[in-house]
Amino acid sequence: MSKFTDQDYLKTDQYRDATNLNARVTIHDRFSTNPNGWFNWVFDTLVRLPADSKILELGSGPGLLWKSVIDRIPPGWKITLSDLSPGMLDAAWRNLVVTGRPFQFKEIDAQAIPFEDETFDVVIANHMLYHVPDRTKAIAEVKRVLKPGGHFIATTVGEKHMHEIMDWFRRIHEAAVWESFVVDFTLENGMEQLQPFFSQVAFSRYEDNLQVTEIQPLMDYILSSIRVQELPKEKLELLRQNLEKELQEKGSIFITKDSGLFEAIM
Repeated sequence: MSKFTDQDYLKTDQYRDATNLNARVTIHDRFSTNPNGWFNWVFDTLVRLPADSKILELGSGPGLLWKSVIDRIPPGWKITLSDLSPGMLDAAWRNLVVTGRPFQFKEIDAQAIPFEDETFDVVIANHMLYHVPDRTKAIAEVKRVLKPGGHFIATTVGEKHMHEIMDWFRRIHEAAVWESFVVDFTLENGMEQLQPFFSQVAFSRYEDNLQVTEIQPLMDYILSSIRVQELPKEKLELLRQNLEKELQEKGSIFITKDSGLFEAIM
């Protein structure tokens, strides 16, 4: 089984707490070219929903979506954050308890959602379906717990998302096959996975890229990744040297971003 869908590994290693995810979020916060911000853009879709919506987020991580838009959340929304990792849920609680909003927190495997049929108006899966071993089962579970007319918001990335990083890995470690782990649910193939379950599926792409002007946040991002364990330390040091040289020559390092969301309606 790939580490990317190995639930034991994800729960006890990669996402045992928010450290790795925070390193990846930081580079987007600091160097993204779109000033609106990813979380605001996702929320622009959610805010059109009913003022009394009951919402479940699957794979919420440390609750950064809600922390980022706390002042925009309608007072009538009832929001449950869930994650496979108790460490992530603890981080989410710590981030949100100070807001005074009555969020609920629950440890959940998306393949077996422990709620009754037709419980939620909205289910959100923000960059997490590619981690689920049986996505068909998880999507069926989402459909089951949605009310008639309910919305499923599933975000993910395209196959070329941050491809420059994979290209760097290939150059310094030619013997390995460096392919993306997210190919199981992408902007290119997500529609066909969702359409059998929902009456309508719409797609939106978020326009953004990175212009990185500091090496350390970029290296922190790389070091947080699942595949970095396959790289010897001397190769990582070579990568740092190459990036420092590129930054010195160009003034910034360009990285392609390709993210978006599917909005599926019952």
